[in-house]
Amino acid sequence: MSKKIFYRYNPTTDNYERVYPSLKKRVWSVTRHIVFGSLIGVGLFFVLSKFYLTSPREQLLAEENRTLKAQYDVLEKRLDDAHKIMDIIQNRDDNFYRVMMQMDPMSRSERYLGLDKAESQNFKRLSDAALMTELTQQINLLERRLYAQSLSFEQLRDMACKQEDKVRRIPAIMPVPMANYKISSGFGYRRDPVYGGTRFHSGIDFSGPTGTPIYATADGVVAAATWASGYGNKIDLDHGYNYMTRYAHLNKIDVRPGEQVKRGQKIGEMGSTGKSTGPHLHYEVRFKDEPQNPAYYYYLDVTPEQFKALIESAENAGHVMD
Repeated sequence: MSKKIFYRYNPTTDNYERVYPSLKKRVWSVTRHIVFGSLIGVGLFFVLSKFYLTSPREQLLAEENRTLKAQYDVLEKRLDDAHKIMDIIQNRDDNFYRVMMQMDPMSRSERYLGLDKAESQNFKRLSDAALMTELTQQINLLERRLYAQSLSFEQLRDMACKQEDKVRRIPAIMPVPMANYKISSGFGYRRDPVYGGTRFHSGIDFSGPTGTPIYATADGVVAAATWASGYGNKIDLDHGYNYMTRYAHLNKIDVRPGEQVKRGQKIGEMGSTGKSTGPHLHYEVRFKDEPQNPAYYYYLDVTPEQFKALIESAENAGHVMD
C-alpha cells in the first residue's frame, strides 16, 4: 500500500509545497497501528487457543474428564438400580410381610431418620463439587435404607418365631421347579384365549412339559382334589389363617381330600386338562377368598434380583393359557 502524500499551495511562492506531519501525529499514527495490531493478534490467539489449539496437558485433562463422566454414568445407574430393588423390598416388607405378621409398616422417620428421601439427579448436569455432594447423599440414603430394612427383618424374625405355625401355613415358595419355570401369563386383566374379550386372570400361569412336578406352597389340608369345570383336574389346599391355594389343569393328582400336606411336597403333575390351550399350571393364592398376586408369595425361594425379574416377566407375559 503506497503512502499518502499531502501538498499545500503557497501563494507567496506560487507553488505546491509538500506537507510533512508533525511529530505528535507521527507518534499517534505509529501508536494506533501498534495498538490495533496487538488487539487483532490477541483476538486471533484467543480464538485459536479456544477452538483449535490445546496443550498436551489440556488434552490429558479432557480425556480424564470424559473417563470420569463415563464412570459416574455407570455409578449413577448402579445406584438407581439399588434404590429400585430397595423400593421393591420395602413394598413387600410393608404390604406383605408386616401385614402377614399383623405388624404396622415402618414409619417414614424409622426408615429415613436424619435423611430426606430425595430423588437421584442426573449427575452429568452437576459441577464436580455438587456431583460429589449428590453422590455422597445418595450413598448415605442407601446405607440408611439398608440399615432400616435390616432392623425390620430382625423384627419380623422375632415375630415369626412367635408365630411358627402360621408362617408354615402361608404360601411362600413357587409351585413349580425353580430350574425350568416359565411364566406365560401374569396376574390381572388379560385377553381370554378361548372366548376372546378381556377378563380378570386370578392367578399366574406357568408353562412347561406335561408331567412337570407341582408342589404345595405351604402346609395345609387338601380341601378338593377332583375335576372341575374349566379348571380340569384341580387341587385346592386350605392352609388356615384365611389362606387357600389352587392348582389347576393338572395331568395327575397325587393327593386325596382331607390329606395333610407339607410345604414342598409333590401333589400332582402339570397338564392341559379343562379349558386350556397347552400344558401349564394355573396357580392361585386367595386370602379371605379374595385373589392375591402370587408373585408376592415366593419370598422363601427368590432373591431380590430374581424377584424383580419375575415381576417384570409376569407383567410382560400376556398369553393366557386358560
